[in-house]
Amino acid sequence: MTSAPAAPTARRNGAGPRRRTELAAFLRSRRERITPEDVGMPPGPRRRTPGLRREEVAQLAGVGVTWYTWLEQGRPINASTQVLDAVARTLRLDGAEREHLYRLADIPDAAVEEHAETLPEDVQAILDALVPMPAAVANARSDILAWNAAYAAIFPHVVRARPCERNTLWMVFTLPPCCNPVANLEKAAPDHVAVFRHRYSRHLDEPGWKDLVRRLQAASPMFARLWASHDVALPGPTVKLFRHRAVGEIRTRTTSMDITASPNARLVVYTPTDEESRDRIGRLLADPGVAEPDHRH
Repeated sequence: MTSAPAAPTARRNGAGPRRRTELAAFLRSRRERITPEDVGMPPGPRRRTPGLRREEVAQLAGVGVTWYTWLEQGRPINASTQVLDAVARTLRLDGAEREHLYRLADIPDAAVEEHAETLPEDVQAILDALVPMPAAVANARSDILAWNAAYAAIFPHVVRARPCERNTLWMVFTLPPCCNPVANLEKAAPDHVAVFRHRYSRHLDEPGWKDLVRRLQAASPMFARLWASHDVALPGPTVKLFRHRAVGEIRTRTTSMDITASPNARLVVYTPTDEESRDRIGRLLADPGVAEPDHRH
């Protein structure tokens, strides 16, 4: 995402030293409340300060250490919605905290987005209870917020991705053929884009949505071509065919259900449509090593 910081630049008139000082203090306070164990990291040697180190936050968020240090020091640097989203997920900010972060970073327009990252505490237990059926929770933008073991077995590249790229559209249009789980991409891609445009129409002014479209257009000629067609479709149950290098094709039917406690969040369940597909998912669950990618890009 961000490997090297941009040079400090002057911000808009609305952001002054007081706002940057508040931003620095807020980020430090959120970082200090999270332990390495909370994010699956070893505790390491004795720590002089509580919580995560700056370099650990940068690593988990997929941003440059120097850039994050400058952000936390309150320097007047440019911060995109995409990068702030990754920092917010890493620091486990709730909706109010996320909006506060955007306003302190002088991106007030982003604060109007409805964020579904804060899920009810029982959602993960529900996902786990659905195994062996793959299931995940996504927001309207197709960011994956939670998942179960069966979903992870079919889509290992999604759950291992950096938070800013943990998105089904990004997976569909940027993974190379050797690792792309969508078996019938040419047939399925138009529907993916048409349904996304239907949702996009409700979020035209939101920076996170516009940023995702810009990145997809730059990364995928197929997406750019389909996006330019302006086709629109309503979401609904669909048959989806996936391919896994270890077990072959898996045919499923999707069912989506809104999670009323989290605006824009939906539970997506992939029901195998035949015994072969059910057996293949079972093989992946029985031997997690088989489900792991055999190479990385």
